[in-house]
Amino acid sequence: MIRARRRFMAILFLTAWMGFPGTSRAIQLPPTREVKLPNGALLILAEKHDVPLIALRVSVRGGSIADPTGKEGVASITAGLLRKGAGKRSAQEIAALADGLGAYLYVGSGAELSYLSAGFMSRDLTVMLDLIADVLRRPTFPQDEFEKLRSQTVDEIASAKDDPSSVLPDYADAFFYADHPYARPTDGDEATNKSLTREDVLSYYKENYGGDRLIISVVGDFSSAAMESKIRAKLGDWAKVSEPWPKAPPAERHPGRRVLLVDKPDATQSYFWIGNLGVARTDPDRIPLSVVNTAYGGRFTSILNTALRIEGGLTYGARVSAPRYVQAGTWAIVSYTKTESTEKAVDMALQTLESLRSGGIPDTTLTSAKTYMIGQYPTTLETGNAIANAYADLAFYGQTREELERYTDRVAAVTVEDAKRVLARVTPPSSDLTFVFVGNAAAIRKVVSKYGPVTEIPITEPMLSKLRVGRK
Repeated sequence: MIRARRRFMAILFLTAWMGFPGTSRAIQLPPTREVKLPNGALLILAEKHDVPLIALRVSVRGGSIADPTGKEGVASITAGLLRKGAGKRSAQEIAALADGLGAYLYVGSGAELSYLSAGFMSRDLTVMLDLIADVLRRPTFPQDEFEKLRSQTVDEIASAKDDPSSVLPDYADAFFYADHPYARPTDGDEATNKSLTREDVLSYYKENYGGDRLIISVVGDFSSAAMESKIRAKLGDWAKVSEPWPKAPPAERHPGRRVLLVDKPDATQSYFWIGNLGVARTDPDRIPLSVVNTAYGGRFTSILNTALRIEGGLTYGARVSAPRYVQAGTWAIVSYTKTESTEKAVDMALQTLESLRSGGIPDTTLTSAKTYMIGQYPTTLETGNAIANAYADLAFYGQTREELERYTDRVAAVTVEDAKRVLARVTPPSSDLTFVFVGNAAAIRKVVSKYGPVTEIPITEPMLSKLRVGRK
């Protein structure tokens, strides 16, 4: 009787969260006005007057996929130097100006784009737009700042190897993608960064920064007409780049099994990545797959984490990693365990994957995962900064705002049959898996060899030179 009552209450709770048939869970976002500037820049404006703040995001199409072979990391160094001197201001003066206004100004680079992100009081719009225009259009790339950032980057890459979880994704991408542009880590490695010169940065900037590469997304307390006029004046006459922005070719699945073992002799734990090719950002099955990923390895109570952590006691965390780009990203199981339990943890992870592919996801588990996703989603779009970033990303990937506004409805509509379809299509069979391990090779070499032919490299050596990642 008690169990029946609990089950009834659970179903009632889930129904209340999910909504009754016909109930819309659409997210309400500020309307946008899109303008194409004469130089090709896309301007996205969204007024939001609840607080006197403005969030601005500039995405520059390009990123690390445009890094020349042997110069991996130059996109990241170039972006990092933008605020280290621009116009007549030094790095210290740029920082002092932003801090003095209580504003923020961040720059960075990813696989397919570089970016500038800023947030400030609406009253400071004029001075901040002046600063942003200088940072984007008139960086000075001081030699001393270049040398300092390059040295810091080399040190950070080397020190990151003390935490295998932070470098595991880079080793996995480099090994899995091989000669594909997605193989190259955004920051490069120690050797590629040491080879960089200021002239390399100047060349990258000239070839990848210009008006036609820009997506400018602004959200906040402003007049759209006035904002358009100001941005036209600051960025509208920026010349186009001579070459089209680089795009990665389609990636391919890897048949069969293979293993990369990254030797870290002092490791007391084994970190592992097991996967194959996933899907692109705009894949038609992106929503059902997200639900499947959440149920299987996207939250604390997921199938994978329950098996390895809660029931198995083999790890503090197990999850699914599934990045999505213009082309397909990877889909992988990621976890870690004590060195002596490496085989047991990996075998258990593989068992959960086989069970998932053969048995699917139970309806109650799928419903719970959808409820979790619907509950979490609104918090991802609470701030102007989050909305500005989301609008810029939509434009970059060629999606519409409906992707955001109808997301929760589409999550709720995912069925058990949808889950079965994407499981069969996307999740890899046990015969077609790439394994990447970071750990004590002497202790786990024999264990990992049972999963496929092993390539072994030392963690102390630069990653790209050891894996011979090139560019087609």
